[in-house]
Amino acid sequence: MLSPDVVENNGSIRVKNRAAKWLTEVFQPPVVVSLQLLISPVAQAGFPGTIGYGALAALFVCVLPLVVLLVLVRLGKVTDHHVSDRKQRAPVLLMALGCIAVGLLVLGAVDAPASVVAMVLAVVGGVAVLAVVSPFWKMSGHAAAASCAAVVVVLMLGAAWAPLLLLIPAVSWSRVVLRAHSLAQVVAGSLFGGVVMAGIWWLLQGWLVG
Repeated sequence: MLSPDVVENNGSIRVKNRAAKWLTEVFQPPVVVSLQLLISPVAQAGFPGTIGYGALAALFVCVLPLVVLLVLVRLGKVTDHHVSDRKQRAPVLLMALGCIAVGLLVLGAVDAPASVVAMVLAVVGGVAVLAVVSPFWKMSGHAAAASCAAVVVVLMLGAAWAPLLLLIPAVSWSRVVLRAHSLAQVVAGSLFGGVVMAGIWWLLQGWLVG
């Protein structure tokens, strides 16, 4: 018979794992980036009437790649929708880049707001780097997406949205608890998303939108 301390410890582990799984699923990159793209037109006049352009961007950047990924998982070509196998990440990310490239052409054809295009290009930069790094090191895409989105929202909407930055350690914690990444991998992902990807967006926003 297990001692009360062991039972309590097992219960704590289950609660911790359940919380980590919830955070990982709710704040997975396709969801986070989709929301980021939906609000991207807020940087220019016309919002919320221009939110449709953000939705169109999300379709090509997040929805279509996710649908293709789920099909690949169903066919047994990819382990799971989080692409846990490092070796499978580069091809999946290259597929996503292809969808995004088509999306950029469509956004250009419909004369989408520059703020939407700037956000998509920032995502392109992030996905491209992850595709290059993934075969060698499994930097956390969850941490990068959460960090980029949180920082960009604060830059766009102001300091009142700063509590969103708490999502960065929360999502990073979930990935470490689930043993999907090491501490170094989530720290690198967080810095990459919050500094590099958000920085790319900041520069493009100033250049394209002014």
